[in-house]
Amino acid sequence: MDSPVQIPFKSFIHLKPEEPTALYLQLVFEFIKAIQTGRLPEGTKLPGTRVLCRLLSINRNTLIKAFEDLSLQGYVEIRANIGTFILAGQQQRNGIKAGQSDGQPGSGGLTAFDFRRSSLLDDPIEASDLPLQFNDGLPDLRLVYTDVLARLYTSKLKKRKNAGSWEQIQSYAHSNFKNHFSNFLNLTRCLRISTSNLLTASSHEISLFLVTRLLIAKGDRVVVASPGYYRSNMTLSDTGAQIIPVAVDGDGMNTDQLRQICEKHKISVVYLTSNYHYPATIALSAKRRVEMLKLANQYGFVIVEDDYDFDFHYDNNPGLPLAAFDNHERVVYIGSFGKSLPSGFGYGFIVAPAAFIRELEKHRNFLEPGTDVVKEQVLTDWIEDGEVHRLSKKNKKIYRERRDLFVSLLHTHLKAHIRFRVPNRGLAVYVEWLDPFNLINLQKACAANGLFLPKTILYQTKTSTATRLGFGHLDQEEMKKAVEILALSLHRVLTGDDHSLQ
Repeated sequence: MDSPVQIPFKSFIHLKPEEPTALYLQLVFEFIKAIQTGRLPEGTKLPGTRVLCRLLSINRNTLIKAFEDLSLQGYVEIRANIGTFILAGQQQRNGIKAGQSDGQPGSGGLTAFDFRRSSLLDDPIEASDLPLQFNDGLPDLRLVYTDVLARLYTSKLKKRKNAGSWEQIQSYAHSNFKNHFSNFLNLTRCLRISTSNLLTASSHEISLFLVTRLLIAKGDRVVVASPGYYRSNMTLSDTGAQIIPVAVDGDGMNTDQLRQICEKHKISVVYLTSNYHYPATIALSAKRRVEMLKLANQYGFVIVEDDYDFDFHYDNNPGLPLAAFDNHERVVYIGSFGKSLPSGFGYGFIVAPAAFIRELEKHRNFLEPGTDVVKEQVLTDWIEDGEVHRLSKKNKKIYRERRDLFVSLLHTHLKAHIRFRVPNRGLAVYVEWLDPFNLINLQKACAANGLFLPKTILYQTKTSTATRLGFGHLDQEEMKKAVEILALSLHRVLTGDDHSLQ
């Protein structure tokens, strides 16, 4: 695209030097949004750095650093002595350019009316039909015991056919389910809750959405871990909150850095995955757990604790959530139940003070006005009969074996090129690459040989190159093949050998 200076950059690149987020990171985020929304179409040549610095009133070093980051993430291409070019955006991947319509109703192009659009909530998930794929740690749906669930489901449908009015059945079923489920959480997570402290929702994502809408107002400061979970960050950012990242090290979120931020700013919420940090799979240390609760009580912020992967732990003493030790009611605990069950049977839940739960129920009932009576009856029996514990124990053994094999394969094929921790829970390994290379090149090399690496599992900054490799959905043969392709693709990238995988 010619005449890049004519692009009205200041109309969509909005920088706030007064905010604590580094200016170059603000610039990176603004350019990514502009690319994803089609304001900067594929092939656009950007102005020279000096011209663009003048247009945006920024330092040239800041712009160069931002462009380097965008290049590493695959959003721009920097051609020496030629210029910087936009590679691709969401609209280009969908085959429709921004501001254009394919002529069909609902096509996503221009409409006859205005409405609010969100680039923050653009779905980052990529689809692929390649035979082998890594993800960020999903269970294997082939291990689901659908025959047992189908039998229970059919039984409940028959039993409740003439059991009373629908309202009576619904009220009884939901109350009974909450009673059993709260006892289940008390037993497995050492909580001390009653049904008044528990709200269930159809998914983990709905639970997080409800909590953020009640706790966070536009302009509130919210602390998140860095690196962090892209989906939760999208949800938090969409509230209009000011996101403040805090570094994660070998002991989890850095509480010393958090204290320094609290001394300077009023913090509303700290979002963290304390037991199994996403993406790095690190647990918050015992010392920092105590410190985190003290800071929340001292500075008055709410801890939103997301225990998204509790179902998958491999030792007999799983780390307990902060909510189990919260004596001052500063923790809102969010989790998921039934991730090993078929789609539609899982649940999201929230544990919090009773008054907060009552308010959440108003919003939940508006979004989800009815409960799935039969589903709740099936899960109640599943818990009461101990089937959920038997399934968990059986799957835990399978996933532990897969983890051990995956770790062994990584050592065998990639030992000289990576470092990682062996996770005590979860279905993914966070691999840090020791060689300097562009992860997008590795992604392309893997794809050429039948292995898909989605961008959501790739983490690259100026100081770190890492990948979150999910193993839970792969059986032994699939795992072996995937790691072999990964190792050979890395060799191709490091040596520049285009034929090394042929």
